Amino acid sequence: MSCNYADGLSPYENKGVLGIAEKFDTDEEIESKVTKLVELLEMSKHVVVHTGAGISTTAGIPDFRGPNGVWTLEEKGEKPKLNISFDEAVPTITHMALRCLVEKGYVHYVISQNIDGLHLKSSLPRSYLSELHGNMFIEQCNKCRRQFVRSTATPTVGQKPCGGPCPRQCRGGVLLDNILDWEHDLPERDLDMAFMHSTLADLNITLGTTLQIIPSGNLPLKNKKYDGKLVICNLQPTKHDKKADLIIHTYVDDILSKVCKRLGLEIPAYNSKEDPTKPSTEGNQEWTIQPKAIKELEKQYNAKQKAASAQRKAGKSKFTFFTAKEPTISKKKIKPIDIDESKGKHAPDTKDAPCVKKSN
Repeated sequence: MSCNYADGLSPYENKGVLGIAEKFDTDEEIESKVTKLVELLEMSKHVVVHTGAGISTTAGIPDFRGPNGVWTLEEKGEKPKLNISFDEAVPTITHMALRCLVEKGYVHYVISQNIDGLHLKSSLPRSYLSELHGNMFIEQCNKCRRQFVRSTATPTVGQKPCGGPCPRQCRGGVLLDNILDWEHDLPERDLDMAFMHSTLADLNITLGTTLQIIPSGNLPLKNKKYDGKLVICNLQPTKHDKKADLIIHTYVDDILSKVCKRLGLEIPAYNSKEDPTKPSTEGNQEWTIQPKAIKELEKQYNAKQKAASAQRKAGKSKFTFFTAKEPTISKKKIKPIDIDESKGKHAPDTKDAPCVKKSN
């Protein structure tokens, strides 16, 4: 259960700004804003979606900072009333809609802060997903660093032994859970892919997250200096609302349902036969981001950076980062990720909130 996951983490006082009141747009506002979101999706060439705990609440998994979130209730000495085991939870409308939008080419990458494994269960391919805080259904070899799918949620958190020897028979390789504890370094490959995709995106969309945890909470802003767009879909206000081009306050399931309907897409139902975590599927299925994928994306990233640099040198006041003709690919390695964020620490951003703590 999600509160059991929270209980398995090390003690940490800074869990963030908790229990902020939720806001709901009127029906008319929602229809108007969904129309705008659909327009942005149709005109954008590289769309990245950033998901938080709010997309899993309708699966029975509580969020962390909402009025009835795990951390909010913990502060009151209470436990969530709605709770379900990770093994029993199934993907929501939002999870399945995202898979559909990826398949149809409207969404090009998903970056998740969630550890519940529901993106995996929806059968969203690994090549379209970064999991910045880990996954309850994934174990990783401490030697070869390859990841493998589990049929049940890991009994441990904090990168501890959980699954015996590595299936690849690495010398002394032991399988560990890949769930981050407080201030653990983020997984390098997932973070690199997330950083580059967020920067390359002409449209970043956040779903169900207050964006308080860094570096994940700052990734949706990476395209702003190149004139990219930011859409925030959340019931509570977020720390980046002032920088958003569009904010929608309603349930994410409703937003994605309306979006898909207007695009003429049918959201598929969850199918356990397609779920990699089910025992009926092949055991030890690999879930590793391939180095080739990183290298290919790095080429695009370096090309875009070179194009933007050329525009700056030409004295253009507004960059055409997303529509410029692709220059010759640079052979230089990707530049390190921003200052403290290059360390990829899993921790809250306390800059804007002196009493802040963490969240998913």
